Amino acid sequence: MAQAVAGPEIERLIQLLARLPGLGPRSARRAALHLIKKREALLAPLADAMKVASERIVVCRECGNVDTSDPCTICRDASRDPSILVVVEDVSDLWALERSGAVTARYHVLGGVLSALDGVRPEHLNLASLVDRAGNGEVREIILALNATVDGQTTAHYVTESLAHHGLKVTRLAHGVPVGGELDYLDEGTLSAAIRSRTAF
Repeated sequence: MAQAVAGPEIERLIQLLARLPGLGPRSARRAALHLIKKREALLAPLADAMKVASERIVVCRECGNVDTSDPCTICRDASRDPSILVVVEDVSDLWALERSGAVTARYHVLGGVLSALDGVRPEHLNLASLVDRAGNGEVREIILALNATVDGQTTAHYVTESLAHHGLKVTRLAHGVPVGGELDYLDEGTLSAAIRSRTAF
């Protein structure tokens, strides 16, 4: 059995870092060592930032985004188009769309997708408030920006059925060949989706 090479405080830091996505035990040790070596420049400011974040971060009651204010910065932004509502699975998807700068609409975070395997049912998701928001008279289009997985598509169909009585335009992100992609390297499902979703040139 391997012996501890550092005190319990450092071992705890490593264990907590190892819980982060993309970091295993070895990466966590390297990250912890780097933080310790740069204690004044990195470790102390990081600890302060995490303490402040822990105290101030809230979930937006309107869209489900995380921010330090409720409603969040995006929901308070008057320049956004209130007639378009982009539905995403998670906050990370919202942030990805924001980085792209492709849309200036409002968002709705579901907080997951339907999954029979994982026991995720409609009542576990932020669906009721989506239906309420869709019926507020302002919304004209719902963009389903859900992952192209089986669970993502199942959720998209469920959301579409739930909103059918509102008579809104419901669209989804295009599926198919990525920018810079070569056909020879794509799987059959992606190629089929690209052919079905072809557009005029």
